[in-house]
Order: sequence, then C-alpha cells, then structure tokens
Amino acid sequence: MTSRARGGAEVMAGEGGMMTRPAGDRTAAQAAVPPELVEAVRVRLSRAGAPPTAAQVAAALRAERAVLGDAEVLAIGRILRADLVGAGPLEGLLALPGVTDVLVNGPREVWIDDGSGLRKTDVTFSGEEEVRRLAQRLAATAGRRLDDACPYVDARLAGGIRLHAVLPPIARDGTCLSLRLPPRRTFTVEELVPGAGAELLRAIVAARMAFLVTGGTGTGKTTLLASMLSCADPGERLLLVEDSAELNPRHPHVVRLEARPPNLEGAGGITLRDLVRQALRMRPDRLVVGEVRGAEVVDLLSALNTGHEGGCGTLHANNPADVPARLEALACAAGLSREAVHSQIAAALDVVVHLVRAPGGGPRRVAEVCLLERDPSGFVTARPSVIFTPEGRAVPGPAFGALRDRCPVPLPCLT
Repeated sequence: MTSRARGGAEVMAGEGGMMTRPAGDRTAAQAAVPPELVEAVRVRLSRAGAPPTAAQVAAALRAERAVLGDAEVLAIGRILRADLVGAGPLEGLLALPGVTDVLVNGPREVWIDDGSGLRKTDVTFSGEEEVRRLAQRLAATAGRRLDDACPYVDARLAGGIRLHAVLPPIARDGTCLSLRLPPRRTFTVEELVPGAGAELLRAIVAARMAFLVTGGTGTGKTTLLASMLSCADPGERLLLVEDSAELNPRHPHVVRLEARPPNLEGAGGITLRDLVRQALRMRPDRLVVGEVRGAEVVDLLSALNTGHEGGCGTLHANNPADVPARLEALACAAGLSREAVHSQIAAALDVVVHLVRAPGGGPRRVAEVCLLERDPSGFVTARPSVIFTPEGRAVPGPAFGALRDRCPVPLPCLT
C-alpha cells in the first residue's frame, strides 16, 4: 500500500462549500497588500452584507484603492478572498498533489505530509492573531465554537477536510491547527495491495467475513477499508456509521450516518453508539463503523452476532496481537465483563487486516492478515494467517490453513 493512498482535496471555502484553486505559493502581490487593506475590505463587505464573491471583493478593493489596475485587482482579490473565506496562507499547500495533512504549530511553523513523512514548509503567518482568526473562521464554517471558553474543536469542513484546532493557553506555543484531507478518489484493492494479497482481500469481502482494518495513525486504514467495501456485491446495502464522514466506497448502494456533537448548551449530541442502533433498523446488508473507539463497540459486536454478516470497521492498534486487548478495554469500559467481551469477539469477528507505515513517514502497506480464534483459556488471540513482506509478497502464516477452512470462498495460492 503506497503513500499515495491518501491525497489532497478541494481547499477553498466559498459559497456552498469548498472550491478548488490551483496550487502554488501566494503571488508577489501578497507582499503589497497591507493588513489594514484586508481589514478595510472585510469591514466594507460586512457592512454591505455582501457575499465575499470575487466580484464583490474586487468592487470593495476598487472603492479602497481606485488607482489599481484590472490585473492587480484580480490578483489581490484572489489573495483577499483566501484570507476572508479560504484557508489563507495554507491554501496553496492544501492543493498540492499528494498532501494528506497540513499542520500549524503557531505562526512560524507549518508542516505538511505528502506521503514522504512530515516536512517543514516556508509558509508562515504574520503573527498569532492571524492563526487564531483563521482557526476560528474555519470552525465557524463548520458550525462550531472556538474561543477561550471552548479552546479546542474537532469538525469536518465542507469538502471533507477534517479540522482540529487548539487555542492558547492550552497550546502553549500558539494556536495549533491540523487539517487532514480526504482521498481525491477511491482506490482499487489492486492499486493498494499487489498480486495475491489483493485476491485475498477480495475473497474476505466476497465471503462476507467480519473484519477490522487496524494500524496506527496515518497508515491508511480508511483508504483500504473504502477500497475493500468497493468490492462488495452491488446488490448489497452498505450502512456507514462515522464520527466524521471519510469513507467513500465506489458502490451503488451506500447510506451514510454521521455523528453530531452537542450544541453550546450541551444538548443535541448524536453519538456513534446511537447511530449504530439506528443503522440496525435500516435493513443493512453490511454494517460499517468508520472508526471503533468507544462504547459503540458493544453494539457493533452485538449486531455482528445477530445475523449481520460482513460487518467491518477500523481500529487503532499497534499490532494485530493487541487487537483483542484493545476491544476488551473499550467494551469493558462500556459495562461488559472480560469473559463476555471475548465471547462476543469470538462469535462476531473473523479477520484482522493490519497496516503499517515505514519509519520516517515512508510508504504504507498491509503487514498481516490475522485470524481471530479462541485459545484454550477461552480468550481470543490474533493468529497470523498471511504475512506480507516489505516488497508486498504474501507469505502463508501459521493460521493460513485455518483461514482457508473458515472462508467459504477459495483463497489464492500462496508460496
């Protein structure tokens, strides 16, 4: 699975959503735009109640600086529009091919991950106030509050960009801003996993085995899960339950449910656990939880034990052997006993597909496919069925025969 598994997306917030703008650094005209001009245009548009369209920004500029020529007005108008309703200095970074994350650590540090690990850019802000204003404006476009009383926010922007921001004094060195971009497109399994590995993953989906895609942060769990769901039978109905909508499988029948945070009064929140329960009443052929990380694991395991085959989701885990313990911790916190949790896991889940990323932000890849089985003590363990070399070759593991026996669909021959 290569580092291109996640890519950039639309970047500029405008009327009705995020608008695409060509990549690149700000033009030379940026340096000639004094901060007071930006503020004057912002005030003029606010007083007029005018939408920040290119025409309105250009008109406001002409009213402030009548001597500007057409080309200069258009160039400065693009910059001002980015400052007023776009991503400001980050806009060009968000549009770069292959960028998956843009991270701001205060006004002087902006980092990106473009598949080769994190690297610092030469983009900077004029000061802490500019970073704070950008973070608050982006949060407002998502309908969220970000101020001293609520100094952090986690939200999804129009276009699918995931926003997280933390204000001082929680962030000691200045406002921290994290933007994670969704994939530009849905990849096929063959693009992510070579040869027999792709056949194996297709067989797991075709056999309607229940599985979890696991791995650390940024290993491509969501991307691989979307590609595997794209392999599901077109006649199946997929119910996707997510905290923040990121899955985009290429499938003709997909229903998406997205969690909602509480309002300023602490009311109106809809949790993943609420959505899992509702999804069970919507006649799902496959129940998919985008990220299992809380009490919803109890309802998911219960659903997979009541005839809902082929369910799946993602889970953060350091390695496949830790998956049963991770599920145990989540389910026990929700009220189940340890014995009950392992009984549910053994009956509900079949396979773990584990992803890793090379040190230093290198390529992402599938590392193991493990079978979940009870050991003599009655607790579930993850036994390696297929091990993938760094070159992508699939090698049979100790539990390959058991996986072949459990899977009703023929598995590829591995050597």
